[in-house]
Amino acid sequence: MYNVTFRMPEEKRILIDELAAAQDRDRSYIINQALDVYIEVMEWQILHIKEGLRQAEAGEFAADDEVKAAFDLWKK
Repeated sequence: MYNVTFRMPEEKRILIDELAAAQDRDRSYIINQALDVYIEVMEWQILHIKEGLRQAEAGEFAADDEVKAAFDLWKK
């Protein structure tokens, strides 16, 4: 494990401490959990952006009727 120091607003530290107390955990646990979620979401997003770019560069686009069908589903 490495120590990392950074600044945050006091209000945020108070909320983190309240979450930690409610879960009988320490501040580091809560911050590590938050970072795990953030990293997971960002990795997923970057992976999908890269795949979308790959598909666009390969000319793999949805046909007009496929796009319309997808939007029609959202309208319901």
